[in-house]
Amino acid sequence: MRAKDIMTATVISVPQGATVAEATELMLAHHVSGLPVTDAAAKLAGLISEGDLMRRVRDKDELRRSWWLDLFKGTEESARDFVKARSHKVSDVMTRDVISVDEDTSVGTIARLLERHRIKRIPVTRDGAIVGIVSRSNLLHALSTIGDDTLPEPSQDDRDLRARIEIALKEVPAITVNLVNFTVEGGHVSIWGVVDSDFEENAVRVAVENVSGVRGIKMHLGRLTSWAYGYGL
Repeated sequence: MRAKDIMTATVISVPQGATVAEATELMLAHHVSGLPVTDAAAKLAGLISEGDLMRRVRDKDELRRSWWLDLFKGTEESARDFVKARSHKVSDVMTRDVISVDEDTSVGTIARLLERHRIKRIPVTRDGAIVGIVSRSNLLHALSTIGDDTLPEPSQDDRDLRARIEIALKEVPAITVNLVNFTVEGGHVSIWGVVDSDFEENAVRVAVENVSGVRGIKMHLGRLTSWAYGYGL
């Protein structure tokens, strides 16, 4: 299956020249938690989400950070935060670094992107223009059409290996075990979820590598900071 096979083709979007109030009204009217933002040529320009709006409410209630913290964070970033918190323009508030896919992207690739970047939906584009949205619910609907006989039955060796890996991960200091998941197939391990840092990711990798029977590892770990503050649709 490809993105074009499962995507929702009716997309509610907002032009980047719109106001934040107009974007909010669209979200409420259509019961969505985020909107793709389009430019004058109807190309994907960004995303505005509940997360962007929640930061505005939070920042209004916070005291301005002290001058020495501004020095560490940098003047440019502080000014950018100010604009995002106070501007009434969608173009100022939206997230510009958008994760998107084209129509022929495989469903497996989309699932990995959603998990890695901790996002709920991903825009589908054709020549830069939005033609659809794939959400986690779209993936679940697609999965529900697959018969049980098409899903491989894990071998007993893989199940035993999984149990040993679970024990090994619990010994890794600092990581939140319930935020790290993995699959085992033929001794090959794919690890998903979020951790705090590169050091923790390396600790997870080493712990799994040291488990007898592991033949290979693929890491798909994001960071807790991007999960907490990244856009969500």
